[in-house]
Amino acid sequence: MYEVILYYKFTPIEDPDAFCEEHKQFCREIDIKGRIYISDEGINGTVGGTPEKVAAYKKQLSALPGFEGIDFKTSSSDYVPFARLKCKTRDELVALHMNGVNPGDGGRYLEPHEWRELMESDDDYVLIDVRNDYESKIGHFEGAITPEVNNFYDFPDWLEQAEEQIDKDKKVLMYCTGGIRCEKFSVLMKEKGWHDVNQLHGGIQRYAEEEGGKHYKGKCFVFDDRLVVPVNEDDMEPIARCEITGKPADTYINCANMECNKLFVCSEEGARQMEGCCSEACRRSEFKRPFDPENAFRPFRKWYNYFDEEFKEREMEKNSG
Repeated sequence: MYEVILYYKFTPIEDPDAFCEEHKQFCREIDIKGRIYISDEGINGTVGGTPEKVAAYKKQLSALPGFEGIDFKTSSSDYVPFARLKCKTRDELVALHMNGVNPGDGGRYLEPHEWRELMESDDDYVLIDVRNDYESKIGHFEGAITPEVNNFYDFPDWLEQAEEQIDKDKKVLMYCTGGIRCEKFSVLMKEKGWHDVNQLHGGIQRYAEEEGGKHYKGKCFVFDDRLVVPVNEDDMEPIARCEITGKPADTYINCANMECNKLFVCSEEGARQMEGCCSEACRRSEFKRPFDPENAFRPFRKWYNYFDEEFKEREMEKNSG
């Protein structure tokens, strides 16, 4: 069994390039794999390996000045769900494309047990899923608003449109996968006039660890080769539907037509029926990648990696955490 950790830390880094090179070298020495992004804001990443390697990584990172008390969310996997290590610098830890958004000015943290207790004792709140629509489509908390946005940096525009519809005197609860997107979106909501803004500390992954995912429907989308992970072990039924067959499904694939490459929910039956494509036109395309029905839905996929590496890299850079 392997461990996968999701984490972030907002802390000033004077020389992100030098920090990145040194950090990358350490990761290579202990043979840890995953995606790590570093900026002058701090660090944001998800990595995996044996429990011993993950423990060594956590110890080393937490020992650095400014990184004490870093919040690691841990899940298990039968394999390391990353093909390689990618450690690089970027302008923002999570891409909002706005200056002056200081995470320290955001909403109040609600620990997982406080979140559950509030959901069970109070119904006078607004619950917002601060993830992309393709993430919330396969899983979300009961009663959550799930904005139709494709990227995290689309949320400011969505908030402008939703401003007249969401009572500013209402308690606001927001959540994302690991917490980092709420760190910035909560700041925006407070700046727009909402006063009682709260965020789930540690996100969906911490909530699943500590509260068993109660009141969460479906599964959680992750930016690694697992694609989705369970949240509520007592409620594993898919809430989305295969776009080919219409049957319940929670597996994403990229269209096998390289000119399309659309990300869509597709069951194994649907993938076989359309040879991994999203439409008949794509199935007939001369640019269609070969489809291997026997290996398409297995771990360590050797097929065209239906949730392809380029897409995962691009989406994590925009939306991770």
